[in-house]
Amino acid sequence: MKMLAELFTMAPGNKDHQVATRCAIGVFVPLITLVLLDRLDLAVFASFGAFTGIYGRNQPHATRFFLQVRAGSLMLLVMLLAALTARAGVAFAVPAADMVWLQVFATTVVAGGCSLIVAWWRLRPAGSLFHIFAFAAIASIPNQPPLWQGMLVAGLTVAFSLLIGMSSRAVRSRRTPWVWPHSVPLTRAEERAALLESIGYIVAAGLAGTLATLAGERLGFGHNYWAMVAAVVPLVGHSTRHRVRRGVQRIVGTAIGLVLLAGILLLQPAPWQTVLVIAACQFGAEMFIARQYVLAQIFVTPLALISTLLVVPASPGILLRDRILETLIGAAVGIAVVLAPTVWRRLRAPQPPQAARSAHPS
Repeated sequence: MKMLAELFTMAPGNKDHQVATRCAIGVFVPLITLVLLDRLDLAVFASFGAFTGIYGRNQPHATRFFLQVRAGSLMLLVMLLAALTARAGVAFAVPAADMVWLQVFATTVVAGGCSLIVAWWRLRPAGSLFHIFAFAAIASIPNQPPLWQGMLVAGLTVAFSLLIGMSSRAVRSRRTPWVWPHSVPLTRAEERAALLESIGYIVAAGLAGTLATLAGERLGFGHNYWAMVAAVVPLVGHSTRHRVRRGVQRIVGTAIGLVLLAGILLLQPAPWQTVLVIAACQFGAEMFIARQYVLAQIFVTPLALISTLLVVPASPGILLRDRILETLIGAAVGIAVVLAPTVWRRLRAPQPPQAARSAHPS
């Protein structure tokens, strides 16, 4: 019962509405602009560029700007590498089946590498979940838009997010002193923890991607990168119990979110209405992501899938099925990776004398 209660415990708020408003505006304006220009093929670049706004949540303005510049630069690099990976597959005529495995391998490298960079730069949220999502989603788009156009949209969206992040400086009462932060190098213990965490990301993302791809080939479902994203969710947390709980919350929140998504899709919203839904879901996700992960996932699920539908139309039923199956695979892998060190230590621990005598009677 205690574990069940913890799944739905609500942490106290901390100006979450301010962050949620900034993030909602940061994604709405670029997407509605693309709708008006009839260029929804570029929407994925705007969506991921807007992730810049989630960093530096309640930091002073100078620190927030510093962190968001770093976060936006890293996201731009990830999107560029993803687009180049997709083009390399076409240029070298890589068969579709082999391309899927190339994407799993490349996404796994991104998972480990970005985890290290995020730790080195002390970015929050920690980990490489957003980078895994961005890289795999863009690399898997079959018909890539012109590279310069995609990166231009991404760059402008990042710049707009930076502007939104600084917008409250226009209000004198909200303005914070402009003190440029100093980079604090990681301690030896922090370096070791960052390295171990990056290995965990590599193992979780790689294993989840492999299992999801193999299962997809046999059972006929796709979007293996959703499993890779779900697999790294449990890796963020201050204790094993908290990490396992995040994995379970991911499954529960996704299942409820799919019900909400089904209701939205039944309404068959127009593109401009879809953008409004995305902005509303972004607001809801940021309102609860630091307070109640199940509630946040209820908004994240339609946010992710509707954004996918904007760029690559697909059967809603197939998307719903793929999402829950991939989430189950990924969350299970992530929880297993979290529990593995504890299980290994217990197996390696010497048995008490009494237990040893019981196990080996004379």
